[in-house]
Amino acid sequence: MRLKEKIAVVTGGSQGLGMAIARRFLAEGAKVVVADIQPLTYDEPEMVYYPLDISDSAGCERFASWLKEQYGRLDILVNNAGITDDAITGRMTDEQFDRVLQVNLKGTFRVTRSLGRLMEEQKKGSIIILSSIAAEFGSIGQANYTATKGGLMALTRTWAKEYARKGADIRVNCIAPGFMLTEALQKLPQEWKDKHAKMTMLGRLGQPEDIASAALFLATEESAYITGHTLDVNGGMRL
Repeated sequence: MRLKEKIAVVTGGSQGLGMAIARRFLAEGAKVVVADIQPLTYDEPEMVYYPLDISDSAGCERFASWLKEQYGRLDILVNNAGITDDAITGRMTDEQFDRVLQVNLKGTFRVTRSLGRLMEEQKKGSIIILSSIAAEFGSIGQANYTATKGGLMALTRTWAKEYARKGADIRVNCIAPGFMLTEALQKLPQEWKDKHAKMTMLGRLGQPEDIASAALFLATEESAYITGHTLDVNGGMRL
């Protein structure tokens, strides 16, 4: 029960990696609010769901007000929500690029801007941002996605400085997952999975629970002296 009575928000927690993080936090004693534009895809009676479109600035402000009214504070924020809209650069439209930018990068900015104020009031908290191995290695057909995920790594370093500048114990860290066997990845051909497993030093793809464990570590006092850091969780991925 390492998160007993902690208040945690997980954006994009209705499925995939966000779901694994939210359920792990709940199992560790946290009061978890899943903020997502999509309803929960699983049955977890103690999980609180809040419908949130992170591309809506006013909606993020309303969410922050609701959190303060309901709980009075926020201990952990996991910025996980994100989308893809793939195309080779020569064929990618402005609309495709902007859509991914609005959600992945600006959406994370909006949520953190609104909810970060709660942590500033209490001078304590942990902000965790989900980036991607794609930002470090590149990914064909994902110029928009990789740009946003690289931007999130840069925001992590900036926010680590900003939120601690007045002596507050607010830590900001980033996780860069490799290829994780979420439901979406499970549907890909076995040949694809085998090929990418061989690209790791451990010779296997990861599980969503591997990311949940990393997020748990960054959420607890076990990582009390870590901030501004990007943690690669990719099995030793290599080109």
